Amino acid sequence: MSDGELMWRASMVPRMRENHFNLTTKVAFMFLTRGRLPLAPLWEMFFKGHEGLFSIYLHTSPEFTYEPPKSSVFYKRRIPSKPVHWGRSTMIDGERRLLANALLDFSNERFILLSEACIPLFNFTTIYDYLINSNQSFLSSFDDPRPIGRGRYNKRMSPSITLFDWRKGSQWFEVNRKLAIEIVSDITYYPIFRNHCMPPCYMDEHYLPTLVTKICPDLTSNSTITWTDWSGGGSHPTMFTRNDITEEFLVRIRHGFNCSYNGGMRSICFLFARKFHPNTLQPLLRLAPSLLGFKA
Repeated sequence: MSDGELMWRASMVPRMRENHFNLTTKVAFMFLTRGRLPLAPLWEMFFKGHEGLFSIYLHTSPEFTYEPPKSSVFYKRRIPSKPVHWGRSTMIDGERRLLANALLDFSNERFILLSEACIPLFNFTTIYDYLINSNQSFLSSFDDPRPIGRGRYNKRMSPSITLFDWRKGSQWFEVNRKLAIEIVSDITYYPIFRNHCMPPCYMDEHYLPTLVTKICPDLTSNSTITWTDWSGGGSHPTMFTRNDITEEFLVRIRHGFNCSYNGGMRSICFLFARKFHPNTLQPLLRLAPSLLGFKA
């Protein structure tokens, strides 16, 4: 199928899981990556024993042909992919491709976007329950008055998108089925962004936050559940390496915040974190069973 045919087909699927389907509710884990997943052994440990409760989708560079062994949860999970370039509309194309493929499985109810540098911060059961029981999606959207926010707005987007509508947010989102369908169904605002949001405007930071604000602001908590450290400044977040991986470091990310969840307050605000260098794998594997509750 072409991208257009895929989006059309995905836009026609049921918006909510119908009871008569008698399907087990699943979470779709969507990896947007160039090639290999260097932290795959950690994810294998995370998924172990929870078959039937999750789906996996990999969007890789088209030239990437490596296939993991049949015993891997990542075996045969690549979707038809096209080149993706940072800061360009092709990044959004990849995200929409992942969503559309995942929507074709009617049992998928929640959809989380991840990269090869992401890690889970809790065990599968905790994350699954947190997402399945949430009343809202987790897609950050806020008005940023700075040059890297409102300053990226292009007046040529008017009148469909005004400066009043313009929003910024994290690329790394989690959405429920209803919002996922709204995203793949959009044929109004996507072309405007594709034509008028080019560097120094970065579509992956503005398209979805603005789209959600325009069409369904009540569906998201306006927050992300993927922790990232931007304290170093610059256009890319901190990349953590082997020496950063300590129990204290992970505990701070897991329980060092307070946030709203289903109308109440919780100390679990982030379920995933990034960016983690491949050399963090071994210390993460050592800590995962005792700290994160993974099955060894």
